Amino acid sequence: MHLALSPRTASFSAKVSIVRILSAVVFMFFFFMPLAVAESQHFDCSPSFPPQAPWQGADAAYSIPLQDGRVVWIFGDTLYGDKRQVTGNDPRMVHNTIGISTCKDGNWKIEYSIKRGVKGEFDSFFKPQRNDGTYYWALDGVEYNHELWITLVCVRNKPNSDAFALGFEVCGTDLAHVTGLKEDPQNWKVSYFPLVEESVHANPSASALIEDDYLYIFTLYEQGNRPQILTRIPLKGLGDPKKNFRYLGSDDQWHEGIEPAKAKVIMNKGASEMSVHYHPELKKWLAVLVDPQIFSDKVLLRTAPSMTGPWTEGDVIYKIPILQKSDPNYDPDTFCYAGKEHPEFEKPGELLFTYVCNSMKPKKLEVETNVYFPQVVRMPMPEAAKK
Repeated sequence: MHLALSPRTASFSAKVSIVRILSAVVFMFFFFMPLAVAESQHFDCSPSFPPQAPWQGADAAYSIPLQDGRVVWIFGDTLYGDKRQVTGNDPRMVHNTIGISTCKDGNWKIEYSIKRGVKGEFDSFFKPQRNDGTYYWALDGVEYNHELWITLVCVRNKPNSDAFALGFEVCGTDLAHVTGLKEDPQNWKVSYFPLVEESVHANPSASALIEDDYLYIFTLYEQGNRPQILTRIPLKGLGDPKKNFRYLGSDDQWHEGIEPAKAKVIMNKGASEMSVHYHPELKKWLAVLVDPQIFSDKVLLRTAPSMTGPWTEGDVIYKIPILQKSDPNYDPDTFCYAGKEHPEFEKPGELLFTYVCNSMKPKKLEVETNVYFPQVVRMPMPEAAKK
């Protein structure tokens, strides 16, 4: 959200002008001060994600700052229990959870929330809406009118279903609407809206943000080089998101529905998870992601003058230590992904991002407890962002 105040020209006496100025100052002090304080509280903290039973690690880690000063964290597959447990190749996990973090006087605190079923059993926070063995990976989202809108990728297990034998396939994308945020997260109300069918092979979920009067969602097109395209929903149309869904065409016009083959390519090589944020001090859009080349050790920064591009191919701003053979924790089965920026925690001139590492051999998660939770990197703003 961008807030701007337009100067007003006094049309009467100087006395009237002074009154107007004083009124404006008082208004800005009482209206904007709480927002500024809420935001500045985050700058004093660095996120961290220690295991706290029953939460034993997770991936994704999208952050959504709330207007009340809290930050909601969206996690994907989450290990749970008094310790990590893997039976065969099946980790004990639920498919999505959330966390709520606060920062007060420089003290970071996060409370994880794993949904409980009617019998008290652990369950995914976002429940599958089909009865065919599918589940959700919850990804990016936004707060709007004190409610959350979260993108949900439908997934089903299918051994050896893709080129990398990762054992799953995507079956469409839905949108979750979450209300009651002042309550305990166990009592948050969630409603679900279908968004994109499986046959489209394009998933609006990689990064979501509000700009002007629209919810924009970067959408990975699962064809060819897997480019990133752009979709949006007017905020006034969120009550029926599929009906109001639009895609940016190759003609630079917005069109109803989604036809990815006719869409404008925003990024030549997309990523299933990344962040996109506007930095007014740089007058640029920044995208942070792990290099989409499988098993890459690089975190990339892409820049653009506009949300729609042109985007740079990406500068390497960080090499993930655990993937270096010189690292004492190096394991050839480890791979990393899920890079994204969290600007609400950045001080001026800084970049803060997270990524997650996992193992191709799930049994190793029981002993390699240095992986499978978000890793946090705080660094000076890279020169690539200033070019």
